Amino acid sequence: MDVELRASDDDRQRVVAELQGHTAAGRLTLDEFSDRVGAVWNARTLGDLAALTRDLPAPAGAAGPPSTTHGRRELLVVFAAAALTLLLLGVFMAVSR
Repeated sequence: MDVELRASDDDRQRVVAELQGHTAAGRLTLDEFSDRVGAVWNARTLGDLAALTRDLPAPAGAAGPPSTTHGRRELLVVFAAAALTLLLLGVFMAVSR
């Protein structure tokens, strides 16, 4: 990673999400989280962003690329839940007439 590259909004959002996880895990207080999030949105380079998480452990999923299988499985579950909801709504409407 070239630390002199300009940071994108996606890069900033990724770091904010990482900081939220560390706050939820108790590694950061709410005040520390607030201070760091303010610094995230003022960061200009990837190096600036990296400095904000340097003292925190790497996220658990940082070892490799994200799995698309897990995302597809979640999408399938959401689709199945929506289909079941529509089916139950249709049955309810048919019975209540």
